[in-house]
Amino acid sequence: METTTIKIQEDTKLELDKFREYKNESYDEVIKKMVYIAKNVVEQPKLSKEAVIAIERARERIKAGNFVTEAEARKRLGF
Repeated sequence: METTTIKIQEDTKLELDKFREYKNESYDEVIKKMVYIAKNVVEQPKLSKEAVIAIERARERIKAGNFVTEAEARKRLGF
């Protein structure tokens, strides 16, 4: 897959950082997530509001350290 470089202002970068769910999440992932949400706001406004609320709650849980790692999930599920 090809990559490209885009130029953004420092304040824009800082705003994007606020949307990262984990330290190593790429800006590409953050932007794709935002595009997905933006598209759904137009196509399904009610569902989109619920999705945004669910995402915000999930981000709060992750920041609080209340999550299950992939390894823990595999162990619980017997994989």
